[in-house]
Amino acid sequence: MSNKQMNKSYTNIQTFLLVTLRILLGWYFLYEGIVKIANPDWSSFGYLMDSQGAFAGIFHAMAAKTNVVAVVDMLNKWGLTLIGLGLILGFLTQYALFFGMLLLIMYYCSHPPLASVAYLMPQEGSYLWVNKTLLEILTMAVLMVFPTGHIAGFDRFITKWTKK
Repeated sequence: MSNKQMNKSYTNIQTFLLVTLRILLGWYFLYEGIVKIANPDWSSFGYLMDSQGAFAGIFHAMAAKTNVVAVVDMLNKWGLTLIGLGLILGFLTQYALFFGMLLLIMYYCSHPPLASVAYLMPQEGSYLWVNKTLLEILTMAVLMVFPTGHIAGFDRFITKWTKK
């Protein structure tokens, strides 16, 4: 299905909602990245050390090496920022979504919402299996299969330019 055919297959409200969802998700990522860049004291060290679940050992090992933490910090700060910009601008949208999902999967694996003593008496903010990170991953997956960058974004110009 060509971009033109795909564009015609979405109703105006579907297009509006999908583009708006992409832009808002982009803002969420961009803001998270900028906050980390702006804070010279921010580090992923505490988050890595707080990891739980089956993959905790991997994240703890990452935190044990200063040079690895520095790389993780840079990838988080700039990854979040660039993913956010890509989604807001509709620029290389599919790549932004893919790398955003990859980053979120890492977050989910480092802090899986598993059953524990806290879940015997659940309260707001205590989740079992499904948390905001998993919902964000699914949101990005939906946006991958309903691409909007070619409708409203720089991807539209890239598609036209590459077809010439």
